[in-house]
Amino acid sequence: MKQLKLSLTLVLFSCILFAQTDTTWNKKNCAVVLTYDDGLNIDINHVLPTLDSFQLKATFYISDYFNGLNAQIPQWKKAAAEGHELGNHTIWHPCNGRLPGRSFVTPDYDLTNYTVKRMENEILAMNNLLVAIDGENTRTFAYPCGDTKIHDTDYLAPLHKYFIAARGVTPAMQSIQQINLYNIGCYTMNGQSGKDMIELVKQAEQTHALLVFLFHGVGGEHSLNVSIGAHHELLQYLKAHENTIWVVPLKTIAAYIKEKQNKN
Repeated sequence: MKQLKLSLTLVLFSCILFAQTDTTWNKKNCAVVLTYDDGLNIDINHVLPTLDSFQLKATFYISDYFNGLNAQIPQWKKAAAEGHELGNHTIWHPCNGRLPGRSFVTPDYDLTNYTVKRMENEILAMNNLLVAIDGENTRTFAYPCGDTKIHDTDYLAPLHKYFIAARGVTPAMQSIQQINLYNIGCYTMNGQSGKDMIELVKQAEQTHALLVFLFHGVGGEHSLNVSIGAHHELLQYLKAHENTIWVVPLKTIAAYIKEKQNKN
């Protein structure tokens, strides 16, 4: 009986120790990260100006599979200088083409045809390009299509020293102690209304959790898309509640999480 009481006490202590509160996230109710994948032209033409109008900072995962990066470089330099994060999303956005719904994957950029070394080289080459654009040494990575392995090998594992964190695609709102910094969960947006997205934020506020949004198209340019109006409504809510919601790029959140995890 004494052993049982001791075990229950330890469990209760752990729950109290790791419970999220309204001061957990930089003295705010929750943390929200806005991430945008692929470096689309809509990011340059609409998303960045809208974010800047609300003075909100986000993470943009850049790739160049559509051969448009060269023309965008001046705008990405400006965005980085103003506090937005440029994240690594590989150069060619390789994915596992054997999975359902992957007809868009060409054989040249099918992960099943890659070696781990080839993937590592591509990621490091993209890092070099991003450093040339923004001069930053702290960076996060986003797995193309959420694929983390080549066959049965975690291809990013040897490269952890180059990244403070990596974003996956599994929907999750987690506490600091639950978060795996090299596969952070997120919610992929596709057709949601502003109200739908705000409800997710309210859920994060209530549970004092981290919420990461993943956007592709905003008003077009991608099959995964939300409307400009819905996106604007979400940003408007985040700005109106900035006293209780911490909105920063992923690398900022990752550094904060790492520090807190190391203390426990």
